[in-house]
Amino acid sequence: MTEEASLADRVATLERRLDALTARLTSAPAETSVPAGTFWALDGLKQRVDAEGAGAVLFTGTVGLPTGEHYDWQYGTPVEGLFGADWSAWADRLAALGHPVRLRLLHRILGGVRTTAELAADEELGTTGQLYHHLRHLVSAGWLQSEARGRYAVPGDRVVPLLVILSGVRT
Repeated sequence: MTEEASLADRVATLERRLDALTARLTSAPAETSVPAGTFWALDGLKQRVDAEGAGAVLFTGTVGLPTGEHYDWQYGTPVEGLFGADWSAWADRLAALGHPVRLRLLHRILGGVRTTAELAADEELGTTGQLYHHLRHLVSAGWLQSEARGRYAVPGDRVVPLLVILSGVRT
């Protein structure tokens, strides 16, 4: 193959991809109620994703907690990797969030209540035995870590994902 033919093939491929992208953008419904620039993160993601691929998922956040801690975090993954994964392998992590007491625990801990003594004083969290049961579930699922004996925190790399999950299920 000559260099000229190779260049012509590359240009033709680029033109097809540009046509596909243009068709996708012009066929999308107009966002009349959304101010310009609202989808800046989505627009940036679209520029990085192959126009012919299945797409990608991105979540990001900047969070200041009442305790003064601050987290900036983002994560992106191709959709193909999610569809190719065994979702049942993540059931224990999701199940750990499926109990009202565990959600209260996470809420209290993100708000600054960190020691088992402080948590045990909250009657909504049950008895001391129940409290330890729920703390163990959250630690084993990775939603909590024990910083020191009897002191817990949500790991920094879990703060934004937890808030994203809660945002997704909020009514």
